[in-house]
Amino acid sequence: MTASHSDSLVVLFGATAGAYGAKLGSDERELILLVWQVVDLHSKKVGTLHKSLVKADNLDLSDQCREVSALTPEGLSKAEPLDRVLQQFSQLVSSDLKVLGRSSYTLCSDGQLLIRQVLHPETSKKNLLLSDCFYSFYDLRKEFRSCYPSSAAGKDQTIKTMAEYLGLGTDEAEEDFGVWQVKTMVAIIFSMLSEGCNHVFTEPETVKHKYETGPCSKSETVDSETVIRARGLPWQSSDQDIARFFKGLNIAKGGVALCLNSQGRRNGEALVRFVNSEQRDLALERHKHHMGSRYIEVYKATGEEFLKIAGGTSNEVAQFLSKENQVIIRMRGLPFTATQEDVLGFLGPECPVTGGKEGLLFVKYPDGRPTGDAFVLFSCEEYAQSALKKHKEILGKRYIELFRSTAAEVQQVLNRYMSTPLIPTLPTPIIPVIPPPYTIATGSVRDCVRLRGLPYTAGIDDILEFMGDATGDIKPHGVHMVLNQQGRPSGDAFIQMKSADKAFMVAQKCHKKMMKDRYVEVFQCSGEEMNFVLMGGTLNRSGLSPPPCKLPCLSPPAYAAFQTAAVIPAEAALYQPQALLPTTRTPQASAAAPPAVTYYPAQAAQLYMNYTAYYPSPPVSPTTVGYIAAPPGAVAAAATATHTPLLPQPGALVRMQGLPYNTGMKEILSFFQGYQYAPDDYNGLIQLSDQARSVLQAPKEWVCL
Repeated sequence: MTASHSDSLVVLFGATAGAYGAKLGSDERELILLVWQVVDLHSKKVGTLHKSLVKADNLDLSDQCREVSALTPEGLSKAEPLDRVLQQFSQLVSSDLKVLGRSSYTLCSDGQLLIRQVLHPETSKKNLLLSDCFYSFYDLRKEFRSCYPSSAAGKDQTIKTMAEYLGLGTDEAEEDFGVWQVKTMVAIIFSMLSEGCNHVFTEPETVKHKYETGPCSKSETVDSETVIRARGLPWQSSDQDIARFFKGLNIAKGGVALCLNSQGRRNGEALVRFVNSEQRDLALERHKHHMGSRYIEVYKATGEEFLKIAGGTSNEVAQFLSKENQVIIRMRGLPFTATQEDVLGFLGPECPVTGGKEGLLFVKYPDGRPTGDAFVLFSCEEYAQSALKKHKEILGKRYIELFRSTAAEVQQVLNRYMSTPLIPTLPTPIIPVIPPPYTIATGSVRDCVRLRGLPYTAGIDDILEFMGDATGDIKPHGVHMVLNQQGRPSGDAFIQMKSADKAFMVAQKCHKKMMKDRYVEVFQCSGEEMNFVLMGGTLNRSGLSPPPCKLPCLSPPAYAAFQTAAVIPAEAALYQPQALLPTTRTPQASAAAPPAVTYYPAQAAQLYMNYTAYYPSPPVSPTTVGYIAAPPGAVAAAATATHTPLLPQPGALVRMQGLPYNTGMKEILSFFQGYQYAPDDYNGLIQLSDQARSVLQAPKEWVCL
């Protein structure tokens, strides 16, 4: 029973099996004590003082708890569990109110920790239902500060300091733990109600019953003092799960933003925005509290980070999210030809979508192509649960993934796809070094070795150390580390050896040798097999699968003139043999070869050199490597020695990603129609056949590399 203007207060005090005072609830320990007393604000009468012990699941009390409360596990083992104590609380309060002739009441506690950090989180974890009276309460410290402005700030107050400020001569040692606190709080309230103060309790603290969803605009102003970052979340966590973890604290409307990785999947992090800095500070006290069996890390974050994740500018998304209190489900893996009717048919009549087609939002690229993602609105949890049961069912020829989503995730996914540039600009290289031409190994001669099972942190230095004396038998530019389609180390690498015999000896000597804490498998293979893997194919026990560019149906005839020449992009920092091999084992460079300035990173930046004109960005090899700044004098010396012009102004080179496999040079030229170029500036940067050079030097207005 509560009312906006209650005629009674229930003064409440509690303790847990762990920390006490300002750290109450921060250690996630269970409640073991509740003490309360009803106070009539009009007649200034009080009801019976009640004290109840609570039987916790874990009766291991901290040293501080034993010292302060004098409670023992033996005494607590005979107490009632929390649900029974809360039931008794409601019954006894109602009985005392009848005796005093009152009908409504509001809780009053010493600070906010007992209500927000103890009762709400614990009952949520134990799936207990708290009565409405626990969602509204008075913070005695704040009320005391408003009544006595010259007193200390609320966060620095304690029951003892407030009593000392008023000159109340109560002795803590005379009463049981909890009883003294409640009696003193009642005395403080009576002092505030005296004729000299006439304090009125009118604005209680509130706890939100549930988390409210809603959109967030990038134009909003978000206070950085209200945002936290939660890490270590289970990947399937929803916004409601996160709100439950922070139960008792008031999260702003639409204030939960799940973070996604570069592949659009959740990365176990979320940004959470609270209504004020006080709630944010309480949230930080839940650092390493548990969600199920996992502990969650909680750190400060900024408003800019929140807006980057949750903020949106699309009117389509705003209209889609305008229907509040809807359950959002994300569908992933849809066929690109799927229509709204197909999705509604897949969900079926047992999962009615809010507004029919208006409750569907397909995610598309800026050019209108579908991404295979969609969001669906449901009016209630029951319909959403029915939809989630269709997880991994088939639509067309593909299985569909379904999972709970949030308004912030909708914004984030749309922002990611809609902001993807069609032609991302390459970073300006620090030293555009073009070494003498070399030939990538081909053919069936088994003069290469494959390393499988490398630690993901392994670099070229680690491989050279692993190879030992055999490093002297590696061909120049012969180390090739393989990345997966996400640009991360795959655990594989290929090494070009000087002969098949050398490759055989390395495979025999190094097979299952340890690198760091893992053993590495070493197999002999051919250059052709190596190139197929580096170009996007797969090599496993079942055989060799060619990359897309090698498939007959995808090999464009327009590239026929280039298939005999290797092209080294100017942005790739390529290393000379002396950068790869020990000095004592490095072959002498030819006197006719032009000098080059190269820098090999101390932490072994990864090296990739097998780029070909007909397939310039293979999915298993990156297009750039890490750069290390070179001294200005070295750059000038390199330019003078090689007589090779450095790259022109920044932005002169662009890289195209996502091209159709059958795209020819004419289509690329047409795409860039209208952009100017200066072909003479690039003649010395790349190797081209006569036919290719004639195409580039034709009367066009641009060139792409």
